[in-house]
Amino acid sequence: MSLDELITVVARLRSEGGCPWDRAQTPKTLRPYFLEECYEVLDAIDQSDDDALRGELGDVLFQIVLFARMKEEEGRFSVAEVISGVTKKMVTRHPHVFDPDHESSGDEGLVSAWEARKSRSRDEAISALDGVPEALPALLRAHRIGEKAGVVGFDWPDIVGVRAKVDEELSELDEALATGDRSQIEEEFGDLLFSLVNLGRHLPVGAEEALRSATQKFEGRFRRLERSVRDAGLNVHDMDAAALEERWTQVKGEAP
Repeated sequence: MSLDELITVVARLRSEGGCPWDRAQTPKTLRPYFLEECYEVLDAIDQSDDDALRGELGDVLFQIVLFARMKEEEGRFSVAEVISGVTKKMVTRHPHVFDPDHESSGDEGLVSAWEARKSRSRDEAISALDGVPEALPALLRAHRIGEKAGVVGFDWPDIVGVRAKVDEELSELDEALATGDRSQIEEEFGDLLFSLVNLGRHLPVGAEEALRSATQKFEGRFRRLERSVRDAGLNVHDMDAAALEERWTQVKGEAP
């Protein structure tokens, strides 16, 4: 089957006599479903499950076509215009691939050049930070904001400076904790988190990937701790902190 066939199916679902649920949807009501499907794509990627990934990408594609169909019904734009627009944009933003006369600055300059071309393509752009969605998860948004500021040179030249910044922010958090001022603590803790995200940009792995791995590691160990407690005929809710810490140390020493 082709994309045209999917477009035809979606049009039928939205037509008179189509599916009541699909006909009742608006971009706003569809938003949570679209977000859920995107996360399911990410889960399939993390699990290296190609069969699941194929299916989840199909679900995302269906919703994209459904969004475009809603706008076509309003006379705003069509699926064809969506495809045409992104095709032209990709060609324009990759002159090192599609323009035989373009001189490439090498791999290290591709990100900076990409961001610069994006900025020039926005007629109303007033900031180098434009284009980072407010709805992004906070950790990812912090990374993208720092990355965009870095493109115009507002960044540490190497990891030494950003590592020192982490220490500075941690010290300021300690000072805020000593005051007990909630708003000050929140501000300094946020500054520390933002500095750690910037540190991640200067490392081989970013903050999002590192935190995800650390969370998965903690989750796996804690689940093994719970199993060991149950195997001993105990309940984690009845154990004190010292006993739980002893079990935790044992679990950490075991093979995953």
